[in-house]
Amino acid sequence: MVTSNRFAVAIHIMSLLDLVKDERLTSDQIAGSVNTNPVVIRRIIGMLAKAGLVQTSPGVAGASITRPLDEISLLDIYRAVQSQTQEELFAIHDKPNPDCPTGRNIQSSLEEFFAEAQQAMEDKLASIRLSQVTQSIASKI
Repeated sequence: MVTSNRFAVAIHIMSLLDLVKDERLTSDQIAGSVNTNPVVIRRIIGMLAKAGLVQTSPGVAGASITRPLDEISLLDIYRAVQSQTQEELFAIHDKPNPDCPTGRNIQSSLEEFFAEAQQAMEDKLASIRLSQVTQSIASKI
């Protein structure tokens, strides 16, 4: 049960693109900041591009953010990189023992609570703008 760090890496990438917007950063340079493999960076930039959050040009290094940071919420970024196979924040184990009263009822009982938690998280992410993140970073540099 490993939680993906794609969301945090995507925010890191977009923040870096804004804070160093005068440069065309390569995936190697971005990977150096994130401390990961450039392939991971290219994959995530591809997801962000598909969601319309960044723009890339074939054969040209770098990416650029497509709209003002005040118009990009953390929820936009979260949805851009969220895996289609893992739509919910919390997964429910899929094979509880049906002969056990708890096992038989755990899934339906948890679904409602997990859906509420997912919605609360998404509401909070929708209220946070990428500009807030980059301002926080810039104030610490």
